[in-house]
Amino acid sequence: MRHTSILQTSALVIGLMALAACATIPSGPKASADLVSKSNSKVTGNVQFVQMMKGVEISGTVSGLKPNQEHGFHVHEKGDCSSADGLSTGGHFNPTGSKHGNHANHGHAEHHAGDMPNLKADANGTASFKVNLAGISIDAGNTAIRGRAVIVHVNADDYTSQPVGNAGGRIACGLIK
Repeated sequence: MRHTSILQTSALVIGLMALAACATIPSGPKASADLVSKSNSKVTGNVQFVQMMKGVEISGTVSGLKPNQEHGFHVHEKGDCSSADGLSTGGHFNPTGSKHGNHANHGHAEHHAGDMPNLKADANGTASFKVNLAGISIDAGNTAIRGRAVIVHVNADDYTSQPVGNAGGRIACGLIK
């Protein structure tokens, strides 16, 4: 009897571990965005998006940033990088009408679907990043980001000022495709 209980417990633990691992396994579409300079900046880069079981993994490299500084980084509602200042992308992607906040709080605080962690530039003005964000998708439903734009801002997002975190001007823009 005790032997059966140990086997059942072991099977349950293995099953739970496998389920948890699924959240980090790519499960579908991929997308990318090539960042182009805006507002007379020299900021460029590439952002990769991979659909995971729960959310999207976002990774990439951005260069031309202020050395040793943080910069706001968001998905914006419109996939239009045509204006010189990046304002053609509209506001933060916010299909649920939520307040602006810190997406990195893993759902514990209200935030826009397009709110992402600040980019942190090194001494050379380059930021490399990799983050998993729940609550968005590449192609499915009202939280889909393909066809929208990703924006790099001149200042850090303070995660509290409404409606956009006081991140300042837009210094790079990329269409998510």
